[in-house]
Amino acid sequence: MNSIHLHTLSNGITVVHRQVLHTEISHLGIMLDIGSRDELAGEEGLAHFWEHMAFKGTKKKNNLQIINRLEIYGGELNAYTTKEKICFHASILSPYFERALELLTDITFESVFPEKELEKERSVILEEMSMYYDAPEEAIQDDFDELLFPNHPLGVNILGTTETVQAFQKKDLESFIERNLDTSRIVFSSIGKLDPTKVFAWAEKHLGCIKAKKQIVKRLAPSPMIPQTKVIKRGITQSHVALGRQSFAIENPNRLAFFLLVNLLGGPGMNSLLNVSVRERHGLVYSIEANLTSFLDSGYWAIYFGTEPNQVNKSLKLIHKEFAKLQEKELTAPQLNKIKSQLKGQLAMAEEGNLNFMLMMAKNLLDREKIESLDEIFEQIDLIDSAHIQSLAKEMLDPATLSCLIFEP
Repeated sequence: MNSIHLHTLSNGITVVHRQVLHTEISHLGIMLDIGSRDELAGEEGLAHFWEHMAFKGTKKKNNLQIINRLEIYGGELNAYTTKEKICFHASILSPYFERALELLTDITFESVFPEKELEKERSVILEEMSMYYDAPEEAIQDDFDELLFPNHPLGVNILGTTETVQAFQKKDLESFIERNLDTSRIVFSSIGKLDPTKVFAWAEKHLGCIKAKKQIVKRLAPSPMIPQTKVIKRGITQSHVALGRQSFAIENPNRLAFFLLVNLLGGPGMNSLLNVSVRERHGLVYSIEANLTSFLDSGYWAIYFGTEPNQVNKSLKLIHKEFAKLQEKELTAPQLNKIKSQLKGQLAMAEEGNLNFMLMMAKNLLDREKIESLDEIFEQIDLIDSAHIQSLAKEMLDPATLSCLIFEP
């Protein structure tokens, strides 16, 4: 990928820039290989709390100065937390690139976590948790994580619990960062029209002065899942269902083939097997989807849908029927070529989004120490055969190995 340029600072921070000449907008972000799975007992929700508090004051700026720094030029400043990553990112007209980089560096490494703002943000996050609980289609996915990864950080809600969020203090944030921050596990990623030499020079100026820090962080691998079905009564009118199991880690050689299978089952296309069967033919759901999520040492796949309470069993029977078809008979060559072409098109369209591409570069460098081109991914897709798909269907779609979580009225 000739338009992607890499540079490593003396403190270990990796810098990656993709030059795209046809845009006036730059997207840039600092991604850290730290997430909610790095929390200890009693720290549940602390990584997400850090993400919020980073905007509340630094050694140089107060919270109002931070939120106005880019927005006065039409820019955007944002952040997110996952099980394994924290990312602070911005989008801005290219002439203000250095201004955005300076701000991202400041909130990532120089936050002071003012006590007054900490109390305000605690209330904001508790409200966020309440809103999340009131959205069963979202809440069920987090509760399902607990079923898939019991007694493990991967099974804990990223937001934490009411008890932990109410207890967090400034010293907890400082301790968490001190314990986990490793400059060799940080990537500054950007995309835009700027010349890479200029981007690297600004990175040296703002990020190069960050003190090098090395930590040995050992993440506990999850234990194998014990399949179970759990029904939870909620104050809702529709039933919501999650079905799935633990799956393949990022570097597992089966991951791409299984991703193809999951995409065939319930990917974004309206022609997915489950959408055609459960929605189009029988009208039981408004939407149904299947997703694959991979971590460094594990992963999971899951199907999500909502339906009337008296239609849950019928919906599940239709899903299992699609499983059986994939297990009993190999895909024909035309069928396999069709789903390969569809996946390639979806991946190519996703690459058109510059913000997502910037984030993808950072994540891939942290997880795999490389960025694969579309052509390389397409070559791997072309190598997948029908026998491999059928073998994975027999292994991963076996109803006896799946867990099921149901929210019902």
